[in-house]
Amino acid sequence: MSAATLFPAGVSTSSRDEPVVRVRELRRAFGESVVLDGVDLDLAPGEFIAVLGRSGSGKTTLLRALAGLDHGVEGELRSGREPAVVFQDPRLLPWRDARANVGLGLRGDRAEIEARVSDALREVGLADRGEAWPRELSGGQRQRVALARALVREPDLLLLDEPFSALDALTRVSAQRLVQELWTRHRPAVVLVTHDVEEALLLADRLIVIDDGRIIHDERPALGERPRRRDDPRLVERRRALLALLGVDDAAA
Repeated sequence: MSAATLFPAGVSTSSRDEPVVRVRELRRAFGESVVLDGVDLDLAPGEFIAVLGRSGSGKTTLLRALAGLDHGVEGELRSGREPAVVFQDPRLLPWRDARANVGLGLRGDRAEIEARVSDALREVGLADRGEAWPRELSGGQRQRVALARALVREPDLLLLDEPFSALDALTRVSAQRLVQELWTRHRPAVVLVTHDVEEALLLADRLIVIDDGRIIHDERPALGERPRRRDDPRLVERRRALLALLGVDDAAA
């Protein structure tokens, strides 16, 4: 199979109804190990997808391909015109303050960039922390800076690679709510990679399960409008079913 056919960044779609992401027969191998094996996926504008799977199933490899960070994939891949990625590690530059980290790489009118950075920091609740160094921020605040850095680029595709897994339980709940609010306000298409089934059900409208490099399950659970409750019987039922699909005992989880 030939290398992935990549539709160049900046190519506009002809209709709002056309997918932000279109993947056909996507494959990625590292030597003899096949990590993605014929993945097909469409992602509509504004759609929020959570990708679940056991460690080594291919979740993060798929996300890196969508971000344009893996040039070894094969097949057909069209991703967002303006993708942005938030990783598990905020990846802030320690020698730059929060404001400089958010505006990193932006080009154009200086005053306009400063205004956009200020707006992004305000949206994530850090309007008064722009001059703080990364070492002066909590883990949750550093992740908020990373979210602001993604949002300031006005992405049509937001890729989240387990962005809350290193946070404590209370900070994680707050970060989940923030992502939900930001998605409601800006409506990018979102791909969230997570091990947390409950998190996926709280945030996403569509859930995909990957196993051995293939999509084995794709559903749009009927869970009602946001914000969703963890004790909603519908959510509890879907959580139990998805854990079973992943081979996890519900009582142990």
